Amino acid sequence: MARLYRAVFACAGWFALGLQYGLMLHGNPQINAGELTLNFFSYFTILSNILVALALTAPAAAPNSRIGRWTLSEGVRAAVAMFIVVVGVVYHFLLAGIWAPQGWALVGNSLLHYVMPIAFVVDWLAFTPKGRLRWIDPVKWLIPVLIYGGWTLLHGGLSGWWPYWFVDADTLGLGKVMVYFAGLLIFFLIVGLIVVAIDRSFGRRDRSRASA
Repeated sequence: MARLYRAVFACAGWFALGLQYGLMLHGNPQINAGELTLNFFSYFTILSNILVALALTAPAAAPNSRIGRWTLSEGVRAAVAMFIVVVGVVYHFLLAGIWAPQGWALVGNSLLHYVMPIAFVVDWLAFTPKGRLRWIDPVKWLIPVLIYGGWTLLHGGLSGWWPYWFVDADTLGLGKVMVYFAGLLIFFLIVGLIVVAIDRSFGRRDRSRASA
């Protein structure tokens, strides 16, 4: 059941990523493909969905491979769950109201921001063993977020292109962007702690059932 579920949503995830990349290229013919590709991979949404697609593909296709075992580890899956939940929530409350995608853009957008986050959370709840996460783990999971923030400021400062309005230092100023970023870090941490709390609760339940 887990393998079939992961295979289905892995296909959906890769389709959404490919569709979004194709739409980005098609919609911006005046910008060279190299620059567009760099911008594409500068969206946290895209990076998180790549992790989700990989975390679904590897266990379904090659669970005993090195990458299969890595993506099946409890810490990796929990971190990916944290990333993709934040993607969905931030999009819904901070970004969804400022544009109205149509046609294939709506399909790709819905898959990346709603379908895949829900699908991966269901996978994590249903198929990932629980009970081994520590309260310190969400702090470690913030490291990729900090790296992403540094890259966003560097890339945006050099190119003048910003992936999201709340990181646009040219418009908002660096100070305000740092306030937004600090708020996002706190939100990431809160989501991560909720993930750990659920993990530990499910772990206790499973141990109680095993000893009954």
